[in-house]
Amino acid sequence: MSLPPESREEAIKRLADSASAMEARQARDVSHEAAGQAAAGQAWRIIADLFGGVFVGLAIGFIVDRFAHTGPWGLIGGVLLGFAVSVFMAWQTAQRLMAQAKASGVEPKSVPFDEDEEV
Repeated sequence: MSLPPESREEAIKRLADSASAMEARQARDVSHEAAGQAAAGQAWRIIADLFGGVFVGLAIGFIVDRFAHTGPWGLIGGVLLGFAVSVFMAWQTAQRLMAQAKASGVEPKSVPFDEDEEV
């Protein structure tokens, strides 16, 4: 069974349509990949905020202990202060990301909780 003959213009139009459809699929795939990479980058940013605040507080507490001879109290206070600052910074980053997502029209999906599911 042979295909019906078509004119050259019809064949070129059909080829152009299929090429544009393929380009649209590839662009959509690339945009999903870029969005995933951006989300991973933001997650690493929040983790870096959490660890960075604790380590900076640890360093400040160590310096205070070293020069003020206060024993472990400067170190303890520095770690607690660094932890509090790092949680605040991570919260601010998360709030900013949520505001950006809402502005772009993306609503977060809720995940149902299954009580029967074992961990």
